[in-house]
Amino acid sequence: MKKTIGILGGMGPLATADLYHKIVVMTKASCDNDHIRVYIDSNAQIPDRTTAILKGGKDPVEEMESALRHLEACGADCIIMPCNTAHYFLPRLQPLTKIPFISILKETAKSCASRFPGKKAGILGTTGTLNTGIYENALKEEGVESVLPNEAQREILMDAIYRVKAGEVLTDAAPLRALLDEMKANGADYFILGCTELPIVAEQLHLPDDFIDPTTELAHAAITFCGYEVNE
Repeated sequence: MKKTIGILGGMGPLATADLYHKIVVMTKASCDNDHIRVYIDSNAQIPDRTTAILKGGKDPVEEMESALRHLEACGADCIIMPCNTAHYFLPRLQPLTKIPFISILKETAKSCASRFPGKKAGILGTTGTLNTGIYENALKEEGVESVLPNEAQREILMDAIYRVKAGEVLTDAAPLRALLDEMKANGADYFILGCTELPIVAEQLHLPDDFIDPTTELAHAAITFCGYEVNE
C-alpha cells in the first residue's frame, strides 16, 4: 500500500513550496492519480530557529508540535521538514510522535558520500546550522570531510537567506561567487546548500558550482519511502 507525506513547513513558506514542487516534479507519474498524497502544514508562526539557538529566542518546538499534531490527524505516514536548522530540534520532536521523520541531514550526508567519494564538502547554511555542527556530525557518520565558512562568509550567507525569506529576488551574484571561490581555496570540492532558501538563491543567481541540494535529497527519500518511483 502506498504511503503519504506530511510536510512540517512554514520555515519558510517559499522553501516549503520548493520542497512540494520538487516532490511533484520528481515523482514518476503519467497522470494526477499517480502522484503521492501530501499533507502540508505551512506554519509560518514557528519562531526563528537560528535566533532560538544562538540568542535564546523563543523556543520553536511548541509551534512545531502544533503542526505535527495536524499532520498526525491527517494521517501522514512520514514527516519531512524543509528547514535544515530545524533539525537541531529533531531529537525533541521525534519522541513526540510514532510517525517517522526523514532527516534532511542524514539523506544529504549519504548523497555526499556516494556522489563525491573522498572529496571535501563545503557546508553553506545559517549561523544556527553552522554553529551547532549538525551537518558536520552527519557527514562524519558517513566518512565525509567538510569545510566551514568563516565569520565574514557566514554574514554573506545570512544576508542572502533572509533577503529571500523576505521575498526579494537576488540579482548580484558577486558576493556569493567570491565566497565559493574562497572556500574552494580552503579545500572545498563541492558545496552543500544547507539552508532550504539556498537552492533558491543558487537558482536566482545562476551559481555554477557543484552543489548538493538537501531539499532534492529529502524529496527523493520521501518519494522512495512512500513506495513511488523517482524520475531520474
